[in-house]
Amino acid sequence: MSRLSGLRSVGHKLYTGELEYDFVGKKKRWYALSAVILILAIGGLLGRGISKGIEFEGGAVYTVSKPGVTVSAAHDAIAPFTGDHEPIVQKVGGDKVRIQIASKDTAKFNQIKDALSTKLGVDQNKIESELVGPSWGKEISNKALQGLLYFMIAVVIYLSIAFEWRMALAALVALIHDIVITIGVYALVGFEVTPGTVIGLLTILGYSLYDTVVVFDTVKENTKAITKQNKMTFSEAANRGLNQTLVRSINTSVVALLPVASLLFVGGGLLGAGMLKDIALSLFVGLAAGAFSSIFIATPLYADLKERTPEMRALAKRVATHRAAQAKAAAARGADADEAGAAGDGDDRDDTADEDHGETAGAGSGPRVSGPRRQPVSSTRNRRPGRPSGKRKH
Repeated sequence: MSRLSGLRSVGHKLYTGELEYDFVGKKKRWYALSAVILILAIGGLLGRGISKGIEFEGGAVYTVSKPGVTVSAAHDAIAPFTGDHEPIVQKVGGDKVRIQIASKDTAKFNQIKDALSTKLGVDQNKIESELVGPSWGKEISNKALQGLLYFMIAVVIYLSIAFEWRMALAALVALIHDIVITIGVYALVGFEVTPGTVIGLLTILGYSLYDTVVVFDTVKENTKAITKQNKMTFSEAANRGLNQTLVRSINTSVVALLPVASLLFVGGGLLGAGMLKDIALSLFVGLAAGAFSSIFIATPLYADLKERTPEMRALAKRVATHRAAQAKAAAARGADADEAGAAGDGDDRDDTADEDHGETAGAGSGPRVSGPRRQPVSSTRNRRPGRPSGKRKH
């Protein structure tokens, strides 16, 4: 409970500006980290390449109907024919197994059917077979690329109207960043690209854009009248807006990643569901990359573009001049305080010397001016006659 309250306190401090982390000021560090990740992704893409699924390369689909048939038995039966491609074996209903093999060699079509009949002990009439040509996958790829292109154009137009073209450019760079990383991870881990991958990829683009737009909206509110003051630069105001939405971005990303991780590691890993695995991997990598880009790439890049304008350069100069004047005034106040302290110490020493001198003079060690001595008044001067003196007669 104490940890939860501590996190809430940190979130409140980030929102109010009591606690800030300089994301924008350290943009070169994030650019370098992003460049390393992109180099690894592009290296995997150019080195290993993308492993295309049956829908994109063509192949065969077999459906075996037999009570008690298992996925592992079907997988072992077709293992000699799979080559470098990972077959997709799924349980369909209670007594059916669906097998997808991506291969351009259609001559093995009948051989695979005979192997399934022999090793699984099922009649060939109980095996449904179908050839899939690569032309369908090519058409799907072209449609996906067209949809991606239209989506990016619509994003740029909308953000340019709702915000400004610099925000649109920063958001577009973040989107391309997420796409390249996701495809590069697919190449590095060797997962096949299927229609499920395309679906997941298009899904994460919307999520990444949503997170970026939320941060941009807060930055826009913080920089609405930024040129009318001289205490904060545009980058500092943008960094404050990023800090205000930081906890929200982290919370939404974690909440979105948890069910996707269950799909990836439980559905795809333990249960062996091929389509779930393809969708979950693209979602998981894309969500993580989108959260990273919205915080470390999009906002710092937008602030960098904005700082190049004449208005923001003039603002930065005014802020620097104002802060220099404040520092000079603070230094002058400090010097005056030091001088006043030194003067106060001197007065104390003078007062102490005077007191010491008076005490010494009273002791008679120096010359003393003496005036007329005042004699004590006699007790008999104003005594009335006949009044007893107060002495008792014996």
